[in-house]
Formats: sequence, structure tokens, C-alpha cells
Amino acid sequence: MSGRDLRLRRLHRHGPRLLVAPLDHPMAMGPLLPRARDLDDLVAGLARGGADAVVLHKGAVGRVDPRHWGDLALVVHLNGSTPMAGEPDEKYLVCSVEEALRAGADMVSVHVNVGARTEARQLQDLADVAADCDRWGVPLMAMAYPRGPLVADPYDPTLVQHAVTVAAELGADVVKTVQVADPADLRAITASCPVPVIVAGGAPRERDADLVADVEAALAAGAGGVALGRCLFQSDDPARTTRAVARLVHRPSPWAVTQEVDHDRPQAVLA
Repeated sequence: MSGRDLRLRRLHRHGPRLLVAPLDHPMAMGPLLPRARDLDDLVAGLARGGADAVVLHKGAVGRVDPRHWGDLALVVHLNGSTPMAGEPDEKYLVCSVEEALRAGADMVSVHVNVGARTEARQLQDLADVAADCDRWGVPLMAMAYPRGPLVADPYDPTLVQHAVTVAAELGADVVKTVQVADPADLRAITASCPVPVIVAGGAPRERDADLVADVEAALAAGAGGVALGRCLFQSDDPARTTRAVARLVHRPSPWAVTQEVDHDRPQAVLA
């Protein structure tokens, strides 16, 4: 069994479907929370609620009590950008796979905007990171979105499917992308991709019940789990909201009742 296999098993220790909490927003949005030290409390609440993993930038990892990683997998995000540069679709590397491993990463992630003015460099960055992941035995999640000056509709299922395909072709183990409106389109996207597909959760809901209903609909449409950022960290009670979603996500799927997780079998994931 390779290091990559071991890390994927740790990520899936609760079963084939995932609840992942992306917390990589501060580079693009500013402070995630009113006080930096609140990050540790947030991660602790996500762990208590039953999340499988969180996504952090390398500097944020040091602000989290290492004991939490006994209950959570760590995904270190390797690139980013700020809106102050005037190029909203730009992404550039700010961390290496080796740095992420030293921080304790179980997986790394890279954001790529297919259709951006700098698409060529972003795709090369993804390919280079994929090569480093192969070298070090680390799973790679690509956040692939159709965004750029010629992209009229970033939720167009055909464009989303193309972005997902590009990420998989360049070596991603998991692909995160936008949520499309029609469940039939989501089924088509995940069915056509040889690796798990994660769709973004979007803005917070007013009630946990609304979020749970949306998650259930996504799972019914073929998603293999959820990864929610703002819906959790902007919740009045992140642990409670996480727990409500985790009960649904970790409920055995029909095929998982009698079958263990096959890490070579693609599983679609909602993010």
C-alpha cells in the first residue's frame, strides 16, 4: 500500500462519503473570523461535529492545536490570490507539496480557473504539483472552475464538465467545482469524470434544515459527500450545523452497507 493510499484511507475513515470544510478563504476574503485565535475553536467544533477534513493555508495550520488532527484529516491549500490585484481569476502558488507535508498534510489542493487570462500558467502549476504529489505519495484535490473573460456563464454544465475533465487529465485525485442547477447535469458531470467530483456548497442557508435538504438532494443526484465552508464557519453554531450534515453524509449509502471503501473507485463529492 502506497503513502497516497494510506492518506486516502485516513480521509475516508468514516466511510465512502466525505464532509470536508474548506477554510482557505482569508486570502481572497480577509479574516475568516473576528480573532485569529478563534480558528482553533472553530476547528475543534468541526471535529466534534463529525467533519472528515478541513482545508487550510500553511500559516493557519500552526494556529490549530495538533491534537485536533487525531479526529480530522488536514488538506493544505497551495495557491491563492487577493482581489486587490485587479485580476479576479488569477491564482499563484504560495506553498509547495514538501512544505505541506512538513505541516502534516494528508492531502493538498490547488485552485485553477479554466478560461482565465493566465490559464496556461495555472494549468502548468497544477501539472507540476501533480508530479510532486506522485513523488511524495500525496493525494491532490483540484478546485477547477470555468472563469474568465470569455466565460459567459460559469455554471454552464458543458463548461463545468470541461473544467472537471481538465483537472482529472492533469492528475487530480479529487476535483472540486461549482454546483450546477439541474441534478441531471450533476449526474452527467460526475459520471463522466474518472475521479471524485466535489461541487461547491455556496452561501450559508438561513436554517440548518434548508442546508440538510440541499445536501440530501445533492446526494440523491449522485454526490458522494459534502464539503462546506461558509455554511459552517458563518453558522451561529458550527459544531451543531456540522453534526446535522454529518449524520446525513455518513449514513451508509446502499452499496456501502455491504462493501468497504474502494479507493480506486471514483466517488462524487459535494463541496
